Amino acid sequence: MRASFVFSEVVTGLRRNVTMTIAMILTTAVSLAMLGFGLLAVGTIDKMKANFLADVEVSVYLVNDISAGDPNCSQSACQTLRQELQGNEGVESVVFENREQSYERFKKMFESQPELLALTGPEALPASLHVKLKNPERSQAIIQEYTGKPGVSKVDDQQKALDRVFNALNGVRNLAFGAALIMAIAALLLIANTIQVSAFTRRTEVGIMRLVGATRWYTQLPFLLEAVVAGLVGAIIGIVFLVLTKVLLLDLVLTGDVFPAVGMLELLFPVAPILLAVSIVISAITGYVTLRLYVRH
Repeated sequence: MRASFVFSEVVTGLRRNVTMTIAMILTTAVSLAMLGFGLLAVGTIDKMKANFLADVEVSVYLVNDISAGDPNCSQSACQTLRQELQGNEGVESVVFENREQSYERFKKMFESQPELLALTGPEALPASLHVKLKNPERSQAIIQEYTGKPGVSKVDDQQKALDRVFNALNGVRNLAFGAALIMAIAALLLIANTIQVSAFTRRTEVGIMRLVGATRWYTQLPFLLEAVVAGLVGAIIGIVFLVLTKVLLLDLVLTGDVFPAVGMLELLFPVAPILLAVSIVISAITGYVTLRLYVRH
């Protein structure tokens, strides 16, 4: 098989159907860029979970009598709760916070809302025991064990709020994957149509080649390579778009304070190789199936 002939046929096919080729490349690029965003979102969410779960605490809020009358957790009711928590095998550490300390933390949190601070005093906030767990994902065991115990007003789990945040982020990720799927279907249809049109416009020369003994693979390989080349170009454009988005947008938003920054190495490996491999596999399979179903030469 002459490589120069196959190469010239691929170039001819891409140039002959230039508008469809451009549409196919751009659709593939958008589809793979959305897939790349989804993959980056998965990695970012996983890092956020690891970072936040490391700091997750269970807060055991004490009843008003203890909060008002025991500022140092020195009396039996508070001491008993504290010692029980410290003796629990799933607990890493226990820190007591009295009303004054709670109020100081409250003022820092809401310093931009003076009207709220004016309505709130130390007496409105309970004393609490902040429990850091060895395995934050097992916080429900502590909650169930200490809810309703003497001296306990309520038990609060920070992970509930985090779960709501992560559910929202997972929704964004799923939207990216959904958009990628829709664009992928459009790209597949464009690849199939481009191959059909290309084969139709060259049906005479392909027929002559078959008459003089050319095999099916020899005549169909250029069409298959057209799809793969267009898919690869689309993947490269999609990767370039991801790099530009990271540099111009993500680096400004994902500063590492709350959302972990996305490193260039993360984008180039493994996301970029995955996008290139997906473009090759999908283009090749779509091209092959289209040739087998619609091209009879």
